[in-house]
This record gives sequence, C-alpha cells and structure tokens, in this order.
Amino acid sequence: MTARFDIVRASLEGVVALKRKRMGDERGWLERLFCAEELRDAGWLWSVAQMNRTFTARKGTVRGMHFQHPPHEEAKLVTCLAGEVYDVAVDLRPDSPTYLRWHGEQLSNENATSLLIPPGFAHGFQTLTDNVEMFYVHSAPFAPDAEGGVRADDPVIGIDWPLPIGDRSERDLNHPLLGGPND
Repeated sequence: MTARFDIVRASLEGVVALKRKRMGDERGWLERLFCAEELRDAGWLWSVAQMNRTFTARKGTVRGMHFQHPPHEEAKLVTCLAGEVYDVAVDLRPDSPTYLRWHGEQLSNENATSLLIPPGFAHGFQTLTDNVEMFYVHSAPFAPDAEGGVRADDPVIGIDWPLPIGDRSERDLNHPLLGGPND
C-alpha cells in the first residue's frame, strides 16, 4: 500500500504535521484526509467522535486557544480546506518537559498539511487570508461543561503570531491569563 502521509514530528511530544500526498492525473487529484490505520503511526490512537467544518471571513482573525478539561480531553486532526492559517498547539500538560511551549504550523490547501494535536493541548489559529475553511476530526464529542481556554496573547505563552491579532470572539477575549490575576 502506498503511504498517503509524510509524518513530521514537532518538538512538542505528540504534535505531528502530516503532509498529505495527492494522487492524480490531468483530470485532477484525490487526497486522503483521514485514515485510522496510517495515522496510527503518527500517534492517532482514538476513534473518531466528531467532525466539524468552520468558516472565518477575515484575515488576521484569531480563534482559540481552546481545549477540553479531563475527562473530556480530545485529540484533533486539523486541516485547512481553503485559504491559509497559522495553526498553533500549546502544551498544557503540567508534567510535560514542554509545558506551556507552543508549536505553530502553516496550513493551507496548497501545502496539503494537517496538524495532529493530542489531548492535553490548547489549539487555535490565525487566518492569513480571507475566507478560510477548516476541517476538524475530534476524538471526543464537544462537552460544553468541560470547555476551557487560554488567551491567544498570553505573555507567559508568548505565541509569535504572524499578523497583528484581528477579530476575536468575546469568549476568547475573556479566557484567563496564566500567572495573572485570573489564576
């Protein structure tokens, strides 16, 4: 069987960039977005509980940094279907040697890259173009009572966003700062 993904491990344990291999000819191409068997080698060990698609209209918008508290934590496989984003995972595992470090990856339809983010990480992205469509595979269903987040501009984390932060939801603006008065 031909491998449909190149696996590139990030410096944060469990975070993996997946380069999708397109198969095609003069008519067009096919690419695999998910394959449990192949992604097991990349670290996807969970069943699929949910798939979601989002649309973000404006360049510079930041969505995140979101996570779910135990026992509802989730793994995500994040893919950009249209436009381009800077996708970020932040290690929130207190016992991890990379606690509060982050990894960013440019995702677009053109570069055919997805990001696998294991449980214990916050996730968010910044749109680098207008009209961005994202596709998510989740290992756990959304649990509103377990929802959590950290601020995308938290100086303790220090994410180096490629653009000035544009639109954010009221919810994302109100996530607590780490080490701040909301701790």
